[in-house]
Amino acid sequence: MPQSRLIWLLAATVLLAVGAVLAYQWLGKGGQPAGFVDPQDVRLVLAGKPLYEQHCAACHGVKMEGQPNWRTRMANGRLPAPPHDDSGHTWHHSDQVLINITLNGLVPGVTAPPGYQSDMPAYKHILTEQQARAILAYIKTFWSEQSLRAQMDITRREQQR
Repeated sequence: MPQSRLIWLLAATVLLAVGAVLAYQWLGKGGQPAGFVDPQDVRLVLAGKPLYEQHCAACHGVKMEGQPNWRTRMANGRLPAPPHDDSGHTWHHSDQVLINITLNGLVPGVTAPPGYQSDMPAYKHILTEQQARAILAYIKTFWSEQSLRAQMDITRREQQR
């Protein structure tokens, strides 16, 4: 084999390897965006279940059903806690937005419209980011495959911004 062809093959192999590493870092495992909260991570889900039950279920429901009439404002003008299953809008948000809401509450002008008021408390002094990720992993086990794929795409698009 001529030396120039060998050099070309070696260069092509190196470029393919570098491309594969960069693609893995950008996409994460299995085509998931890097940092994606994976509901198939059994350890994460098992850590999230008791945290959800302790900190979230009182408002969002043990079965992710949310509060009754969650789309209708209460007497104080605030909305009841939404469901976290497919019938709600949780899966319409990226992982980072959901973790931010968990830790910081709904912040007007950041994670909610300006002037928005909510009963959602901030948990940053109670939960770590890893615990918020575990809760989200548990919540995602209640989503359909279609909602999971859509939410993964939302997470990926946000990371590309």
